[in-house]
Amino acid sequence: MEIIKLFYFILPIYFANMAPVFLGKLNFFTTPMDFGITWNKKRLFGDHKTWKGLIGGILSAIIVVFIQSKFNTGLELYNHSQPLLFGFLLGFGALIGDAVKSFLKRRINIKSGQPWIPFDQIDYSVGALLFVSPLYFIGWLNGVIVVFFSFLLHVLANHLGYYLGIRKLKW
Repeated sequence: MEIIKLFYFILPIYFANMAPVFLGKLNFFTTPMDFGITWNKKRLFGDHKTWKGLIGGILSAIIVVFIQSKFNTGLELYNHSQPLLFGFLLGFGALIGDAVKSFLKRRINIKSGQPWIPFDQIDYSVGALLFVSPLYFIGWLNGVIVVFFSFLLHVLANHLGYYLGIRKLKW
């Protein structure tokens, strides 16, 4: 039951992490978060990290948390006393975690879209847990479980996308 509660707790970050992928198909508001700025002749984040994705991902997390706050399922770890703040912190943390990982990838010459295992699979969960921890800390063991679970789900989703022809790479 604890695993199901953890999944329910982090469900908003999965929506936040997926939203930019789906929004990327829409050809508007494609301004990169780094505005094309470089550091040591390398982009800070790259073209794939856009304001549309950041805002859309945050809004996705807020919507999921808001919906969760309207139902008493018995799966709640957090009491949803501040659903907007909780959703914002989860969504913002997930996407900032992804952006930090992209920044580090550029620094060590890993191209955008190229795999960097396990960081591509855990960046969003680590970021979300870090940002939401001042409001609600799930504990170290539960944090490790969430990161591991996120790794597995990310691999599964990407492999499924690859075999369905949606993604070019399995990772």
